[in-house]
Amino acid sequence: QVQLVESGGGLVQTGGSLRLSCAVHGSISAINRLNWYRQAPGKQREFVALITSGGSTKYADSVKGRFTISRDNTKDTFYLQMNSLKPEDTAVYCCNADVTVVGTRENYWGQGTQVTVSS
Repeated sequence: QVQLVESGGGLVQTGGSLRLSCAVHGSISAINRLNWYRQAPGKQREFVALITSGGSTKYADSVKGRFTISRDNTKDTFYLQMNSLKPEDTAVYCCNADVTVVGTRENYWGQGTQVTVSS
């Protein structure tokens, strides 16, 4: 059983910062890629950032230069550092992991964490 546990959401003022965490638990052989998505009320889920097992990163244009995705390999924990937050960043943020479990690639989602940016 693979489980993704997110934390770090909350309420912050415009221009503030938050750091989200996504801990991957379970018997996995590899974490191939970790994605962050977000979904604002009344809107479709959108891609935010990803990091591959090789350390490559990619960001949505809307967060480029403000958000940084990283990982702690010793803990199988991933982070999304969010700086210069804007009200339009308000959403539920979810992590999504592409993992290998006993030779099979599987995909898992976390439960989500709320980020609210006040103006």
